[in-house]
Amino acid sequence: MLSELFYWVLNISIIGSVTGLVVLSLRKIKALPRFAIYVLWILPLIRFWLPFGIANEYSLLNLISKFTTRTVVIWEEVPQLTTTNSIMGAKGYFPLEYKTNLLENVFKVASHIWIIVCCAAILTSVFLYFLTKSELKSMELIKSNIYKSDRIAAPAVYGVIRPRIVIPTALAADGDIEYILLHEQVHISRRDNLFRVMALLTACVHWFNPLSWIFLKYFFADMELACDALVLKSLNERQTKEYALTILTCASGKTFFASAFGGAKTKVRIETILSYKKLTLLSSLCFAALVMAIAVIIITNATV
Repeated sequence: MLSELFYWVLNISIIGSVTGLVVLSLRKIKALPRFAIYVLWILPLIRFWLPFGIANEYSLLNLISKFTTRTVVIWEEVPQLTTTNSIMGAKGYFPLEYKTNLLENVFKVASHIWIIVCCAAILTSVFLYFLTKSELKSMELIKSNIYKSDRIAAPAVYGVIRPRIVIPTALAADGDIEYILLHEQVHISRRDNLFRVMALLTACVHWFNPLSWIFLKYFFADMELACDALVLKSLNERQTKEYALTILTCASGKTFFASAFGGAKTKVRIETILSYKKLTLLSSLCFAALVMAIAVIIITNATV
């Protein structure tokens, strides 16, 4: 049972990597809004978890399915519901039947290694989360869900169920935290910390795939850029420059468990902020249509 599970995890890891590489390529297109890129990262996240999908003649996988993958129908009554077998190490699928005894033995051993490291990675993440949380016990309430602490280097949102904004004591003493709060409130309203946890859990499950950790890094960076873009929609030119200066002041502190105000590459964020242009309604609709089209192409499976 465990070897069968790992077989399908390895399969979806390959397809998730293909999807992630597409998003990684798209993020190089400067004309695409940062929020669009942030939304597109949901697609590889789905691919890294779901072993099945809908067959579609316009799927990107049609280009490679004849050479490297095999599309398998899960349920004969619904032939559009398929799974993609990139390893092609089996001759039967439900239940899984390996082509050779050697392959079966390899997957049995590999599956035990996978689950041990996977559990270790998840437990380590949980331990580090509670360690970080324990360091914030001494934080002081400023107002509402805003706190200050001398244990952190940069403002951040901590927590998933009851997110709280925590600001370094030195910054809180200055009193000029308007832009910081605008930024962090966006993280809270979009439930970014929940997506951070999901992304980190995905990387732990697919720990053997180096691309999953690369995707994690860029996903966190794009999360900050998308957050900046939403804040900038309500700012004028003078406020935009002040916002960029605030980021420069807070350019430190990185954590997997919190949405940090200074958590992405500062130079990239400053350049993106200063070159930001508000979208018109028409351009917003065009980009929305483009994102939907890209989603259909890379989230669906090849036809049988």
